[in-house]
Amino acid sequence: MKRKLLLIGGGGHAQSCIDVIEQTGLFEISGLFDVAEKVGTFVSGYPIVDTDEHIGEYIANDVSFLITVGQIKTAALRKKLYARLKELKASIATVVSPMAYVSARAKIGEGSIVMHHAFVNAGAVIGENCILNTKSLIEHNAVIGNHCHIATAAVVNGDARIEDESFVGSNAVVVQEAILKTGGFVKAGERYFHG
Repeated sequence: MKRKLLLIGGGGHAQSCIDVIEQTGLFEISGLFDVAEKVGTFVSGYPIVDTDEHIGEYIANDVSFLITVGQIKTAALRKKLYARLKELKASIATVVSPMAYVSARAKIGEGSIVMHHAFVNAGAVIGENCILNTKSLIEHNAVIGNHCHIATAAVVNGDARIEDESFVGSNAVVVQEAILKTGGFVKAGERYFHG
C-alpha cells in the first residue's frame, strides 16, 4: 500500500524530486502546493492543488508531506515550511532514491531527500529537511546539519561538518575535517578548507 504524499513547491527541484519519489515505489503523489496563480496547473503530470497557506486543511493520518522547494541563496523558505509542518504535527516523508547508496551505518533525518546516485558513507549523519542532490558524496563520519543543500556532484569529505542552513555548490569539495559554519555558502567548483 503506497502512502499518499503531498509536495510543497512546484518548480524545477520538484520535478527532480518527483522522479526520485516515483522510482522508490513507496508513495502515491496526490498533488503539490505552490503560489495561487499556479493552482490548477500540473508539474510532471501532478496537479497543483492549493497554496502553502492552506496546508493545514490537508493534514490527515494517511498523508505525508515533503518540501520540494529548492535552496541556493538561503534556506529561509524551506526552514519556514518545515517549521509549519512540525507545528501542524504533519507526517513528514524521508525519501531515498533506490539508485543512491546509503550505508546502514549512516543516519538520514526526517524530511530529507537523497537523490539519484548520491552516496552516503558509514558514520555520516544527515540532518532534517536536507537535499543531497544527484551524485553528491558524503564521506565517512561527516555531519550535515538541518536545512542544508549539498548540490550536484559536491563532495563532503570524511569528518567534515556542515552546519545548519548551509549550501555546498555543484562540484565543490569540502576537505577532510573542515567546518562550514551556520548559513555557510560554498560556490560551485570551489574547494573549502576552513576549520
